[in-house]
Amino acid sequence: MADDGEISSPIIDRDDTTTGHIISTTIGGEDGGPKQTVSYMAERVVGTGSFGIVFQAKCIETGETVAIKKVLQDRRYKNRELQLMRTMDHPNIVSLKHRFFSTTSQNELFLNLVMEYVPETLFRFLKHYSDMKQKMPLIYVKLYTYQIFRGLAYMHSVAGVCHRDLKPHNILVDPVTHQVKICDLGSAKVLVRGEPNISYICSRFYRAPELIFGATEYTTSIDMWSAGCILAELLLGQPLFPGESAVGQLVEIIKVLGTPTREEVRCMNPSYNDFRFPQIKAHPWHKVFQKRMPPEAIDLTSRLLQYSPNLRSTAVRFVSI
Repeated sequence: MADDGEISSPIIDRDDTTTGHIISTTIGGEDGGPKQTVSYMAERVVGTGSFGIVFQAKCIETGETVAIKKVLQDRRYKNRELQLMRTMDHPNIVSLKHRFFSTTSQNELFLNLVMEYVPETLFRFLKHYSDMKQKMPLIYVKLYTYQIFRGLAYMHSVAGVCHRDLKPHNILVDPVTHQVKICDLGSAKVLVRGEPNISYICSRFYRAPELIFGATEYTTSIDMWSAGCILAELLLGQPLFPGESAVGQLVEIIKVLGTPTREEVRCMNPSYNDFRFPQIKAHPWHKVFQKRMPPEAIDLTSRLLQYSPNLRSTAVRFVSI
């Protein structure tokens, strides 16, 4: 259940995120410091989904642009995303400035996460190059990939958190500085050995095969699979495994990696006993990427996209290379 310290923060009885609407709240005062009123003017909606809505707003007092994620809050529970974001402090993970609650006339409670605003996503960067029928310059591929690994290394080893929905949409990019920030911790979780988790997690194109096999005890290596898919997409200019269903996703993976062995299936999910798969040989990585691709880029991708979760390289290892 949410504690008093969480729900007792200012509740604003407004539910309007339309352009020009002003939202006022009070921040500070939690550690004996002075309270202050902060007002935000809603500018535009930048994202919607089952989670709620994200809108761009400007702080009237400072002129700073922020992103506000507004999600329906169950009064009985703490919000996991808020709890995790409070523990994060890294240049490659989007930062939480503060939060406030708002209600509607139906007495619905909404949590508003006020975060730093970064104008672009890796998805839109990829689309930009795709629309021009060009590949992303390798210098950007290296720059973005390194920063993604830096963020994941911190998330996995310092914060102990698995993102569980890593994809180009959830990677923000500053078009001027090219700084990358991992965002959207709505699916993130601290994984505890021996405790089951849901397997239907992560967006399909970036979903690790053990999740497709129904594994409920997995590790942060599912994020490394997603990172490998993102790296391949940056190099190819399109998703490597564009499955149209869960089964179709596995078929796309098998077309590249070949049919998993019994041992690999056991490594992914020891409880899975159906080994009836078409026997397909692995497609050589240099043929997957074709043309002139740096060998180190192919090697990096191949070390991430392994069936066996324990064979995938860690983010810490890549950052230390």
